[in-house]
Amino acid sequence: MIPKECKRLAEVDFPIAEVSRHAAREKSIRHGHPSTLHLWWARRPLAACRAMLLGLLWPDPCDPHCPGEFRQKARQLLPGVPGRVGPTDEDLRKALLKFIAGFANWDLSKNRNYLEVSRALIKAAHGDEPPLVVDPFAGGGSIPLEALRLGCETFASDLNPVACLILKVMLEDIPRQGPELAAELRRVGGEIKRQAEQALAELYPRDPDGAVPIAYLWARTVRCESPNCGAEIPLMRSFWLCRKANRRRALRYKVVKGGPPRVEFEIFAPKSDKEVPGGTVTRAKATCLCCNRVLLPDRVRVQLAGQRGGADVVFDSKGNRIGGARMLAVVTLQPDIQGRNYRLPTGRDYEAVWKAQKGLKEILDEWERGGKKGLCPVPDEPTPAGGGSGAGRAFSVQRYGMLQWGDLFTARQKVALATLVDHVSILKEQAITASQEMLSIVINRCADYWSSLCSWHLTGEKVNHTFGRQALPMIWDYCEVFPFSDSSGN
Repeated sequence: MIPKECKRLAEVDFPIAEVSRHAAREKSIRHGHPSTLHLWWARRPLAACRAMLLGLLWPDPCDPHCPGEFRQKARQLLPGVPGRVGPTDEDLRKALLKFIAGFANWDLSKNRNYLEVSRALIKAAHGDEPPLVVDPFAGGGSIPLEALRLGCETFASDLNPVACLILKVMLEDIPRQGPELAAELRRVGGEIKRQAEQALAELYPRDPDGAVPIAYLWARTVRCESPNCGAEIPLMRSFWLCRKANRRRALRYKVVKGGPPRVEFEIFAPKSDKEVPGGTVTRAKATCLCCNRVLLPDRVRVQLAGQRGGADVVFDSKGNRIGGARMLAVVTLQPDIQGRNYRLPTGRDYEAVWKAQKGLKEILDEWERGGKKGLCPVPDEPTPAGGGSGAGRAFSVQRYGMLQWGDLFTARQKVALATLVDHVSILKEQAITASQEMLSIVINRCADYWSSLCSWHLTGEKVNHTFGRQALPMIWDYCEVFPFSDSSGN
């Protein structure tokens, strides 16, 4: 055991430059990295956590109180990894620091030699009983994960339930079940996908020519308040649909008069940027395409608040659209044709949305008839209050009427997510607990990509997820994806 009087290695020296370099590189590593399991804002680099744990768990060999067994074991094992150990305690310290700097490399994090040396030296320093590493605010779990990697006993907790779910899956389910969990997840997930796709088929119909819609591009709308106008203003940051060099597509409009003026769109292939009109909304100021009058931000917010954010279409009793969100274009994949195709929406597209709204009403009515047992099928917790200046501006959705988390989603997105949740809940009855927890993380990721705060990536031709940054800003024209697409960026 390390005496209390003995200094730890991190108290006298630490290879901060090398560890920082590996930590910075780790941000660009995606394949196989635990950060891809679930988004967590305050995630710490694994390289830094692994290195600092070793620095704190190992004694300084130059300290007179350092256990002799540790020095002896270190001199025996360190030559087995790249590097040579000199005869003095100072040389041993340098060799340990070099080992820590090398082990911070992501490419060596699973290297058997480094793992065995690390664990053996920790055992030499602490005896047969592994040291306990406690992290009461573990967040994304970087510290406890690296403690497990080094052979320590670990206790981790957090106040945030999302963090607790990440911790349980990453620190318990995956290490205990190993590759079998991945195989089971693929099997169960594939079955759920098949069943959900069948249940939601009428909400995402194929085109008559066999094309498969993979994304629906929408714009929230407000009404022009200028006298003698009253036209609907689609809130659009840009009229571009795609800005790829070999496939440039955009919208252009024409004003149709005769009664209340209205705007009609067509899709074209612009030869220059000048052909594409500018957007209709800037800093919450909306410009009417029919009369060019500007609707001030306060009036835009009032109108959208009346629509609870404006992400849903307003239909009459016969299913005809009379207001709310407007579909701008549909992105499809044509059989045997490479690349995306863009078309204008049809009545069938709006009919599917109308069916989704009726389906959502049935889900909520059934929950109410059941005495509102359990959580509401549509999240009804309040969204974070925002607005004003500073950090409050990052969470501005409440200013536009999105007072509950469910308001961030369209009716069709709510039905799709509720359907997946129902199928995952069935696993409880089958006692497939681990798969249920993993699939809960999958549904969380789906919710991140299936909200009305997702924009369309104009060059990648894919959806941008909700939390591109730690904020919930208003997205005027948004993208709704087909949940079961196999296209890139799905």
